[in-house]
Amino acid sequence: MYCVIAGYDFAAVLEWFAERVDRIILLFDAHKLDISDEFSEVIKALKNHEDKMRVVLNKADQIETQQLMRVYGALMWSLGKIVNTPEVIRVYIGSFWSHPLLIPDNRKLFEAEEQDLFRDIQSLPRNAALRKLNDLIKRARLAKVHAYIISSLKKEMPAVFGKDNKKKELVASLGEIYGRIEKEHQISPGDFPNLKKMQDLLQSQDFTKFQPLKSKLLETVDEMLAHDIAHLMVLVRQEETQKPVQMVKGGAFEGTQNGPFGHGYGEGAGEGIDDADWVVSRDKPMYDEIFYTLSPVNGKITGANAKKEMVKSKLPNTVLGKIWKLADIDKDGLLDDEEFALANHLIKVKLEGHELPNDLPCHLIPPSKRKLVE
Repeated sequence: MYCVIAGYDFAAVLEWFAERVDRIILLFDAHKLDISDEFSEVIKALKNHEDKMRVVLNKADQIETQQLMRVYGALMWSLGKIVNTPEVIRVYIGSFWSHPLLIPDNRKLFEAEEQDLFRDIQSLPRNAALRKLNDLIKRARLAKVHAYIISSLKKEMPAVFGKDNKKKELVASLGEIYGRIEKEHQISPGDFPNLKKMQDLLQSQDFTKFQPLKSKLLETVDEMLAHDIAHLMVLVRQEETQKPVQMVKGGAFEGTQNGPFGHGYGEGAGEGIDDADWVVSRDKPMYDEIFYTLSPVNGKITGANAKKEMVKSKLPNTVLGKIWKLADIDKDGLLDDEEFALANHLIKVKLEGHELPNDLPCHLIPPSKRKLVE
């Protein structure tokens, strides 16, 4: 039964909004995890919009790591019973408020999850046209299914006598009609309208006034789905690449990027950002010892010799290639002692579990090379 609050159909209102929004976020508290009957009905009302749904397991800093693992597993099990989708819904774990963490053991996990969630939200403007196109596809497929359902009901109706009884029989057996249509036309179960809602709507309809199936119109829809949509998809992709990047801005999105309280500030590639001395110089003597065993010529080693040392890190070649690109500041295909030390520093950053920057931060540029990049 749908929830009715203040004289309106709450579930229907949610469904109306779900069709028009870009992202749906379901919030759960880690220390008080339960899915009430009302919340369960809310989630069910969002059927066919699972691709828009994200889950936030909030206040995760209030429980220990072992308990958090159990809570996460329980949440996924509970959601699996309600959300009928082959793909697992993305769950973000963290403590999404401004208070200090109560139990800081999982701080790095919470920070990474927060940044992933923010990136997901910030990407919404960039993918808006593509989502609208996907909504068009959903509507077209739903229209096809409706046409098959209506035509099936029309066929079953008697010409003269017993119309009311037959109508009641057809409404009661609508699930079986769904099954026949699904098998006959190879339609996914997810494309069908909600069974109970459809039965309720059919109660007030005159089946004799239903239109027969129009094959040409269905062929037009199939043609659109098979060819026109694919062409539109290419055009949308092209248009998105030509537009300036749009991002969600303001509020918490700004606060996570700048200043000493920003995500990752002073960690990983950001270590030493406020130091007067070059942060790499702390370990440079150790890196220099290795550097002079690699047969430098005129103060530089070749890429081949640098590779012999860098591959000892066991990092993938794609990662090492990025490190090389960042460290070879003068782009001469060779590394001097400062560039070699920088490469090893970046390897260390990656091995410690931090992400590499796309561009080398100013504080990591060797002092002797800073004029080159000004």
